[in-house]
Amino acid sequence: MHASRGTQKRSAGLGLALLSAFAFGGSGVAAKPLIEAGLDPLHVVWLRVAGAALIMLPVAWRHRNLVRERPALLAGFGLFAVAGVQACYFAAISRIPVGVALLVEYLAPALVLGWVRFVQRRPVTRAAALGVVLAVGGLACVVEVWAGLSFDALGLLLALGAACCQVGYFVLSDHGGQEAKGRDGREGKGGDGGSVEPPPPLGVIAYGLIVGALVLTVVARPWGMDWSLLGGTAGMNGTGVPAWVLLGWIVLIATVLAYGTGVVSVRMLSPQVAGVVACLEAVIATVLAWVLLGEHLSAPQLIGGFTVLTGAFIAQSSAPKPPSGPVAAGAGVAAAAAESELSAGRASH
Repeated sequence: MHASRGTQKRSAGLGLALLSAFAFGGSGVAAKPLIEAGLDPLHVVWLRVAGAALIMLPVAWRHRNLVRERPALLAGFGLFAVAGVQACYFAAISRIPVGVALLVEYLAPALVLGWVRFVQRRPVTRAAALGVVLAVGGLACVVEVWAGLSFDALGLLLALGAACCQVGYFVLSDHGGQEAKGRDGREGKGGDGGSVEPPPPLGVIAYGLIVGALVLTVVARPWGMDWSLLGGTAGMNGTGVPAWVLLGWIVLIATVLAYGTGVVSVRMLSPQVAGVVACLEAVIATVLAWVLLGEHLSAPQLIGGFTVLTGAFIAQSSAPKPPSGPVAAGAGVAAAAAESELSAGRASH
């Protein structure tokens, strides 16, 4: 019975992770026509996050107690998972090729494994490690990293910053689920044997978007944006598409749906497995660009896409080993220390 439920949970988690990767992967296809129409990339990012934050305001009000109970978690999610990834990535591609920046950013699954193994001191499966190696190697082909490599120390550091922020996304998404597990590894028990309720994922996402929107407002300075462009059209492979339709796609699909399904999938799977499955975002983005923008795939990209799919499948085919008593306690201490550091303001992008 328990095995069947575990299998069903993993299957549902994998489905949500794939949906999240698809939703995130479509953001670039919708954003590129807006940028080519004249919008600044940072303004597109601000519109994306601010629009999603407005939509999630009712959810934020419903879970307003989180502001008092989990301020560090909400601040960390907004800084890392929302504002940090977006700002660092767009700053990186202004200095180094997009392919290089994307590959460096998707070193995040390997960094997640390092966090889980050496910081939380939890065992990881060989399948997850092998999946990371295959996925990163496949991504090198998908983004054709060899087609224009230029070494820029600051650009590479910014891309690495995006990868670290993505690690924050997976770790913070998993944090609520882990704290609901007791020292015996069973659901619903805290470290002292009492019942612990994890923070609702939609509430965390809502406040994360609000925090991210506030941070990006300072960075993007949207008051200088040409708002009239949103009333026009943008070209998508020779076809004019209303700018507001593309913006709606970015906000509703590539942000609200993407973050919602992503956070839930991390809790149902694990940070390392969900992280490898998230690598499919690059494959999906490339395929969508091929279909909708006319950017054709090369043979190495097709091979790389298959390699990423293989790595993701291998990683999710074997569940991580559950933590034993001392390890679970150590993970709780590590999580508490991480929250303490966030509260002290040491976490920034």
